[in-house]
Amino acid sequence: MQTLLPQAERIGALLKARDETIAVCESSIGGLLSAALLSVPGASAYYISGAVVYTRAGGDALLAIPPEARQGLRAATEPYALLMARTIRARLGATWGVAETGASGPTGNRYGDAAGHACIAVVGPAEKSLTIETGSTDRIANMRAFAAAALDLLEQTLRG
Repeated sequence: MQTLLPQAERIGALLKARDETIAVCESSIGGLLSAALLSVPGASAYYISGAVVYTRAGGDALLAIPPEARQGLRAATEPYALLMARTIRARLGATWGVAETGASGPTGNRYGDAAGHACIAVVGPAEKSLTIETGSTDRIANMRAFAAAALDLLEQTLRG
């Protein structure tokens, strides 16, 4: 967590200076992204809310994505991460939405992705997504790597 804090501070400062807000939807990182963003004093100026959507039932309840929007998509892909980010952003009325979906380990997911696989999306005035493959089965290390990658992508997108 400590390694995420300097970047979260920079992101918080950018969001505050621009009077922008963020909403977060996390899966395999289990809240680390939200925890990093909320560790910054004054986070209430930019952080609206977040959700840990770890199962389909959780996603159905918290995101309420209609089945037709998921047509042809599967979790742990960039298109699905983009859908999650767009949805959390719209549901909470944020300037930015960030989402992550993946397999932290020690085993892969039911879709055939190996441990260490994650997809991250940032949606707002600009959209970006990426796929990470750490090649590791270390659950905690993967969670940290995914959270760091989400912060990296968010900061890059904010800076344009």
